[in-house]
Amino acid sequence: MTERYFSGTFCCNHQRIEPIARRPHNAPPQRDTGPRVNEKIRSNEIRLIGADGDNVGVVTPTRAMEMAVDAGLDLVEISPNANPPVCKIMDFGKFKYEQQKRESEARKKQKIIEIKEVKFRPNTDTHDYEVKMRNVFKFLENGDKVKVTLRFRGREMAHQNLGRELLERVAEDTKEIGKVENFPKMEGRQMIMLIGPLPQK
Repeated sequence: MTERYFSGTFCCNHQRIEPIARRPHNAPPQRDTGPRVNEKIRSNEIRLIGADGDNVGVVTPTRAMEMAVDAGLDLVEISPNANPPVCKIMDFGKFKYEQQKRESEARKKQKIIEIKEVKFRPNTDTHDYEVKMRNVFKFLENGDKVKVTLRFRGREMAHQNLGRELLERVAEDTKEIGKVENFPKMEGRQMIMLIGPLPQK
């Protein structure tokens, strides 16, 4: 019988044996996510809340498990950092489903705040100002931040005070629904101000 080795694979009579993949020795340990349940609860004592919500008191996990089994439910650790940890007798499958449902609804309600830009000129006339301010109001009412940019051209740089007065006017006109987060400052040939929406009541 002839035995040959090819790059870690053992061949004998043309039979190929693949090497077994091993977990790297330096890989991080795999951890369970979520609360400890039933026999995974390690504390010597726990504060138990019954299935009906009553505070049973401090008992051993063994006693609590017996009560959970009698009720046909699970023992779930709901406050692991308490002393002693707080556990509750409940339907863990139902608890997990409701938790995932709440997290999903919370994600849907989360508003992604964007920064919208509205550009002005130092000599913006009344009509143009009103048109641009309608956009500023719309963005703030939608919960977005507004970057108000005022660009100076040529000799306009000598009249930065006019630009600052215009931005202060914007801040005053939006104070009912917005708050200045970054006050007017020069960046190159632009004066920039950032207004954020006020929290909704």
